[in-house]
Amino acid sequence: MPKNNHLKQILVLSSTIGLSLFILFFVITCTWIGYDVKNQCLQAKKDYGNTCTESLIKLIEDKNRSFASRNSAIWALGQIGDSTALSVLQNLYTGNIPNREPLNETISQYELQKAIKLLDGGTNITAIFWRHGIN
Repeated sequence: MPKNNHLKQILVLSSTIGLSLFILFFVITCTWIGYDVKNQCLQAKKDYGNTCTESLIKLIEDKNRSFASRNSAIWALGQIGDSTALSVLQNLYTGNIPNREPLNETISQYELQKAIKLLDGGTNITAIFWRHGIN
C-alpha cells in the first residue's frame, strides 16, 4: 500500500509541475506577443498617424518600407483580429506559398494566409490576454 501512495504522490507532483510549466510558458507567450503587437502599433501610428489597424495597413501598402517590416505588420494585423484589414490582405494573397520564403525579399504568402485565417473568424486564444487597448 505505501508504494501505491508514493506513486500517486509522484504522479500528482509531476502533473502539477507540468501544468505549472505549461501555464508559465503560455503567460510568457501571451505577454511577448502582446508586447510585440503593441510596439508595432505604436511605431506604425507614429509613422502614419491613424488607428493601429489603419497605420499597419498603410505600412503594408508603403512600397518604400522593407519587406520584413511589411511582413511584421501583416503578422500584427492577424494578431489584432480587426476584420477591416481583411480585404487588403486578401488582395495581396496569391495562395502560392513556396517551400522557402525569405521574409526580407517578398510579401510572405504564408504570413498572409495565417493573418487572413485569423481575421476571417479564426481563434486566437492568446489575444484575450492583451488585445484590449489596441487601436
